[in-house]
Formats: sequence, structure tokens, C-alpha cells
Amino acid sequence: MKKKILLPWLIPVIILFTGCADRKTGSQSNRVHTFNGKYAGDFLNRIAFPIGGIGSGMICLDGNGAFSHVSLRNKPDISNSPFLFAALSIKGLKNGAKILEGPVQSWKIFGNPGTGGGSNVFGCPRFENATFSARFPFGTVTLTDTYMPVDVAITGWSPFIPGDADNSSLPVGGIEYTFKNKGSKDLDAVFSFNSENFMRIQVPSEWGGQYVGRDSILEMDNGFILEQPCFPDKPHYKGEFAIFTDAPGAVVDHCWFRGEWFDSRTILWDNIEKGNMPSNPASPGAKGASVYVPFKLKPHESKTIKVFVAWYVPHSDVRAGNDPENTGIVETKKPATCKTGSSCCSEELASRYYEPWYSAKYKDVKDVAQYWKTWYTDLKGKTSLFTEAFYSSDLPPEVMEAIGANLTILKSPTVLRQKDGKLWAWEGCHDKSGCCNGSCTHVWNYAQAVPHLFPSLERTLRETEFMVDQNTEGHQNFRANLPIRQTTHDWHAAADGQLGGIMKIYREWRISGNTEWLKTLWPAVKTSMNFCIRQWDPRGTGTIEEPHHNTYDIEFWGADPLCTSFYMGALTAFIELSGVMGEDASVYKELLSKANTQMASTLYNGEYFFQ
Repeated sequence: MKKKILLPWLIPVIILFTGCADRKTGSQSNRVHTFNGKYAGDFLNRIAFPIGGIGSGMICLDGNGAFSHVSLRNKPDISNSPFLFAALSIKGLKNGAKILEGPVQSWKIFGNPGTGGGSNVFGCPRFENATFSARFPFGTVTLTDTYMPVDVAITGWSPFIPGDADNSSLPVGGIEYTFKNKGSKDLDAVFSFNSENFMRIQVPSEWGGQYVGRDSILEMDNGFILEQPCFPDKPHYKGEFAIFTDAPGAVVDHCWFRGEWFDSRTILWDNIEKGNMPSNPASPGAKGASVYVPFKLKPHESKTIKVFVAWYVPHSDVRAGNDPENTGIVETKKPATCKTGSSCCSEELASRYYEPWYSAKYKDVKDVAQYWKTWYTDLKGKTSLFTEAFYSSDLPPEVMEAIGANLTILKSPTVLRQKDGKLWAWEGCHDKSGCCNGSCTHVWNYAQAVPHLFPSLERTLRETEFMVDQNTEGHQNFRANLPIRQTTHDWHAAADGQLGGIMKIYREWRISGNTEWLKTLWPAVKTSMNFCIRQWDPRGTGTIEEPHHNTYDIEFWGADPLCTSFYMGALTAFIELSGVMGEDASVYKELLSKANTQMASTLYNGEYFFQ
């Protein structure tokens, strides 16, 4: 008898980016999609598969092989689809040069900001058929074309290794292009990976309105770096994005033809089409760069070319929450001059805002890239072990698809990890910013992937809740500030969020077995439990009955089964923990007994629970 593989952490939280495409009825050939199978046709339309580390930002591999949702600056940038693409040119073949993408998604042509003028590479020849399959954290696009003698597979991924939070938080991605000669003749081809400097930032109009990073493309081994330099009192402008390969014979063009925006793109395509491999050094005025890899294929032979990407954006302009005395930040205006010897990227100013975990571990993008290249094979092997274990489950395919899709949230800008390693999260994402700040306790109550896959990160959420966001009376602010710091206590505590936190303390102790960690938080846990009783069950009825804020962002009045069930769970957890700590829990046991009685009699009518 086949044994069920139980995955207790597989409870979806908030859908942000998913492998689930638009299920609208398409053409006759696209009407049916098999859950957890390959996507094709209209089902590719809305796929954006995140690549990146926990809290490090992301770049998405679309269902057709394009790149989108490039969100590297510590916040969402959902409509950012830069001029970034791979191409293949087969020598001696008429019309043998194509973008390594399938048909353009219909919604993008005039539905994405800036596309009305025909942006990106929409007009270039591309493969006629594409399919996509997700095996989190690996996403694979296959490309076929009647007139091309090669089939192509594109696999995008980034490390995801349960128990290894640091390697799973790297600001990196791997994109592997596998080419198979399906014909009977030898093929001589050139692969290229091409990008404009999408890291550049346009300064405010009052400062001239010009791009300040367009000249900064730097050299590195077998690749290039797109750089945005520092700018006076704008530390969050600084950013680097590296693109490189380990393929033998790689040739790098660090400086596309300089002219108007369309000139550089025109000459670039001319070089791709002819199989040229220009090698220009880095030079002021460069708008973009390319890495070329020549290769040959015998009939039925395959070859894989790896493209490594890594990024480094050490500062941000992201700050959330209120300070206890409502102290605000005075933004520094552009100075008349930048004094000799001073840092234009003020560390003092930068520290007032969120800074990502990786900025404390790596000094620049070359440092990240070196680590990524050195440990790539090892990290891929460990990540593959997770994927193999996960997809060996015999849970229904629709369940596996939903779980895999929701795990991508951990690679999206919904999740941040600050410089000291602590986790922090939004409830979701708007197009340009996070939505609903503060690792909201009554929202993240329901997340189960992080505590079971990365328990050390989940414990930092409890540390913030009980040691930073809770005052001496036991009131918890259910939204943590960012950067994580002392907060205000002038709003309701959230009954379900605060009670849920006590249950989660028990869960984290059970998972870690770390009683010393529990001892550190125990005084605050007791204060929190007693606050909840005093605030919402002052008569000791065993129900949450006084006005209580909750996940509906409103106050419930009177006893209700939703929040009372949280109360029962918290009391149960607290009683168990009291035993671990050798303390008497008789008062709490009495309340739990009353709660059981009330739930069965007062809050249940014989058919359903009600308020």
C-alpha cells in the first residue's frame, strides 16, 4: 500500500505570484490544463515565476521565457520588464536568429506601462511554441519552432534549502539554457544574453531629470555589471546587477553602439542576426552590454549554457511604522556640493531605512557573484533534494500545484530580511510598494511554511513580537516597525494575533527543542497571556467577550467562537509551556475548562458555531 507523505507546513498564505495561470477558456487546443502539468497557449499568459532569495528581491521568469517583475530595490516593481533577453543565432541558416522566448503574452502588448510605443523586443523573431512547468523552486520553459533545428529548455531557479536560511536568502539566480540539435546536420551557433542598464535611476526633475547611471557598465570575468553609482544623500540609488557565465569561449561586449536609444538596439540585433561577437571594453556612455557564447552541436547532441545573475542593493528608502514619540525623519535635500572626503551615501541616513540581510555579509556584487559561482553546483544539488522530496508526495496534483505556487511568496518582495537577519513581512504587494506593514500577527498567524522549513527565521518573528512590540503591560502592537524598533501602543491589540503568538511560541519550542530560547521569552509570554485575560475575559468566563480587534480589521463585540478558539489554543499552549518551566497553571486550566463548556453550549447551536 502506498504510504501517504504528510507535509504539515503546506498551508497557503497569500497568493502573490503563482504558477497558476489565467484559466480563461482559450482556443480549442488550450481548453484543458492538467494540474501540476505543463502550461501552454493561453495558460502561459500570466505566469511570472520568482527567482531570488528570501527577502532579497526577485526577477521573474515568465511562462514564455521572458523576464519581468524585476524588483531588486527592496520593494515591489511589478511592471518592470526591462530590455533584457537571450537570443540564439545559427550560422548558415536563413532566418536562423531568434529571441529565446515564445509568443508575447497578449496582455503585455498594450497592457504594460510603456508598451504603447512598442517597447522591449516584441517585434523581434521568436520561437513559435512555448510550454512552462513548475517544480518549485525550479521553473522550466520549453521552446520549439518548425523552422529551427534546435529545441530549447530554459530553467530558472535560486537556492531554497530548508534549514539553511542564509543560502536561501542569497540575491542570486541561475538561468540554464539547454539546446538540443534535433536535425541531422552539425550546427554552429552563437548564444547571447543581452541587457540595457536597467539599474540606472532617473533623478527628480528638480535635480535635472536625467539618468545618473547610464554610463556605468563595469567589467567582470565572462560577464558585466550594470551599475547605478551613489548619488548625494540618496544611498538607496546605489545598486549593482551582475550577469556572467562559466561557458568556455565567452566574449563580452561591454559597450553597445552609442547613439539614440533605437540605434544601439538596431546594431545589437544586427550583430545577433549575423552571429557577430563584438568585444568592446567598458566605456563611458555605454547603454548596455552582451555576453556571447559560441558553440557547436552534432546531430541529437545537447549542450547547456549557464547564466548567473547576482545583485547588490545595500540600502533602501523603505521605512514603516511610527516611533513612540512620533519622531519623524527629516529628509536631507540635495546639497550644493559634496564635501571632499565625505560620503555621498550617508551611512547615518541609510541606517534609518531598511537594509537587506545580504548587505551585512557581502561587500559588493562581485563578492556575491564569486560565492554564487563557487557554490552553484553544491547549492543546486541541495535545492534539488527539497524539490524531489516535495514532489514525491501523493497528495492530489491540484493541492501540490497550489502549495508550490504559494511557496513562491517567500521569493517575492512580500518578505524582507533585515541586516541583522530578522524576518519581516508585508501582507502582500501593491505594484510599487508593500501592502499592510509589520509582519501582521493576525495575518501571518496562518503561515506554516516558514516555521517548518526555516524555523530560525520564524523564531525571529516571535522575538520581535514579544521583545520589541510588547510593552510592560503586555499590549502587543500587531504591526512591527521597519527597521525593527520600538513602536507605539496607542491602538488596539489584535486578539487573534496576540493569542496566536502564544500558540506559535509553543510551536517554535516544539520544533527547535531550544528550552533556553523559551526561557528568554517566557516572562514576556506570561505577561502577554495575562494581558489577554485581563483585556478580553475580565470576568473569567472562558470566552473572549469584551470588544476585541481581529483579522477583519474591526472589533467584535461579545463572545464569538473565532477568537475564543484562539483563546483556547493559547491557554492550552500556555499550560503545556508552564509545565516545561515548572510553574503552576491551575488558574489557566480552570479557564480552559470553562472555555470548552462555553464553546459547546453557548457558542454552538447543535448544527454550527455562531456569534
